[in-house]
Amino acid sequence: MAVSKKSKPQTEETVAYARLVATIPEVELKGDANPYTSLNGNMFSFLHKSVSMALRLPPEAREPFIAKYGTKLFDGVGPVQPEYVAVPTDLLQKTEELQAYFAMSYEYAKTLKPKPSKKKG
Repeated sequence: MAVSKKSKPQTEETVAYARLVATIPEVELKGDANPYTSLNGNMFSFLHKSVSMALRLPPEAREPFIAKYGTKLFDGVGPVQPEYVAVPTDLLQKTEELQAYFAMSYEYAKTLKPKPSKKKG
């Protein structure tokens, strides 16, 4: 008999993140305990348990985003991740406003060199 994995309870943040990801139909929301999006092996957004959402933006968009929303580069638990900005929790709830940045992040991910698959056959 197969053992079923328990899903992590839905929170306000996970629901808002799923709603944002759904704005681009070709993007798949991955991860149950740690939701994220990726393209060609390159993650471009994720929901972090302690600091809400992180979004990978192109270099020219990071500083304007940080200035506009009074945020910073993402530094969850460990070193600062220089390509990611921390998305304020209140902005995560504003799908319509955030979706332009999410689309920008997706387009940026398309320009990154694909990473080889780590799956073993």
